[in-house]
Order: sequence, then C-alpha cells, then structure tokens
Amino acid sequence: MKRRLHLILGIILAFVALGALPAGYLMIKHPDGSALGMTTDFLKNSPFRSFLVPGIFLFGVNGVLSLAGAVLCFLRSKYSSTVGLMLGLSLLVWICVQVWAIGLSSWMQPAYFIVGLAEITLSILIIRQKIVN
Repeated sequence: MKRRLHLILGIILAFVALGALPAGYLMIKHPDGSALGMTTDFLKNSPFRSFLVPGIFLFGVNGVLSLAGAVLCFLRSKYSSTVGLMLGLSLLVWICVQVWAIGLSSWMQPAYFIVGLAEITLSILIIRQKIVN
C-alpha cells in the first residue's frame, strides 16, 4: 500500500510540474502575460504589476520542486511525504493568493486546490504508515 501511495503522489506531483514549468517559464520570459493570452489587467487588484514574480514562484516551486518531489516519491525516499506535504500546502497558498489577487477566473483554480488537498492527504497517509510500521 505504501508503494502505491508513493506512486500516486509522484504522479500528481509530476502532473503539477508539467503544467507549472512551461507556464512559469512563459510568465518569466513574457511578464506582460501575452504568451499565455493574458494581459496585466488581470493583475490590477494585486500587488504585482507584471507576471514576473508569479512566474518565478510558479516555475520554481510548483514546477521544479514538484518535479523533484515526484522523483523522491518514485524512489520512495524517506523525505517524499514531507516534501509532498509542503508542496501540497504551497499549492493551496498559491491558489488562495491567486484567487485573492485576480478573483475566481478559471475552473483550474478549484481543480488545482483539490489537487493540493490530494497531495496533502496522500502525504499524511504515507506519514501515518511510517508511524504504524
């Protein structure tokens, strides 16, 4: 069962990374949002004037670190559950800040919130199994 939980968590983390890496890269390369079909008008009620800082966070945390977390899960590292828990929490924070800054503007926001909850749940289940065994 523990192996299966690691696999599922790894797949979810890889899924998040595969979406975050290109989107974050495009936000960094084109901070006006044009590469993603957005404008800085999305940011008018946020503390950001461009997509650069959100792009750096998206690429670095939700992209690179989620990919690293997926690798840890696939290797069944003793750190995978802790990393998965932290990444799940950071995904929830990312979505909450996004909704606060630009409003609920896409079905992807609640979907990724649920993905973050799944990461947290799977991580807790892995941690519980470590304690029991």
